[in-house]
Amino acid sequence: MPARKVVTGRSQEPRKRYAEELRRLRASRGLSLRALAEAVGWDPSLFKKLESGETLGSPEVAEALDEFYGTPGLLLAMWELAVGDPTQFREQYRRYMVLESEAVSLWHYAVSAPPGLLQTAGYAREALAAGWIKEHELDQQIDARLGRRQVLEGEHPPLFRAILSEAVLRTALRDTRAWREQLEHLAQVAERPNITLQVLPFSAGPHGLTNTAVMFLRLTDGHTVAYSENDLRGELVEENASVELLQRRYDAMRDLALSPAESCKFILRMLEEMPCEPST
Repeated sequence: MPARKVVTGRSQEPRKRYAEELRRLRASRGLSLRALAEAVGWDPSLFKKLESGETLGSPEVAEALDEFYGTPGLLLAMWELAVGDPTQFREQYRRYMVLESEAVSLWHYAVSAPPGLLQTAGYAREALAAGWIKEHELDQQIDARLGRRQVLEGEHPPLFRAILSEAVLRTALRDTRAWREQLEHLAQVAERPNITLQVLPFSAGPHGLTNTAVMFLRLTDGHTVAYSENDLRGELVEENASVELLQRRYDAMRDLALSPAESCKFILRMLEEMPCEPST
């Protein structure tokens, strides 16, 4: 019987393993980054970032490389593992990320920014840059944030309810086009059967979660945990009494929110109020 393979540190780091495999495949063909880019059709700088682990790129890039190298499905599968790897996230988020991936339903309240699960690339870039993320970490953090959206996709995605404070929709990005794309994305995902969006208008007044962004996760064993956060830190709340208190506040706030249909109309009105982009 052959000796059992030892699970190495490398095999536990999908992002690094993906970058390593891309370097190995290109080296096996004796190709320069420029030659690879000409053959596959993207800019050489993208492949440099992929092979250094600075970015994961898109699934389309992984599929194109699979076709080019004759590795059907391999690189795409490695990309999916890397995108979903909780080690990409800062320490305090890692346990939460594992629980989020296992949850059967999610409830979120957003104080001032769209939930990470619903953010576009343009929104994530401007928001993360505003938080003083170091330049060499920015692409990695954007990939990680966008990779979380897979939680809401697939054959059996969890139910997801998000209540957005009106402040979320009034705090526009500096990049008008990116902000329009974010609002359009919110309007589109609101049509998905597993996603419910509600807007909490300013007219609702103060409530029990005025300053607290929170996510509730109902797990497969039936119990619920909560995760509250601000710009500096997040806290996983597992003690039953504390979770129940937060849930009561959430339920009371939900009663003040617009209905899903009214909320969708609210978002569409925000789009209509945006200035038209100059024609080119």
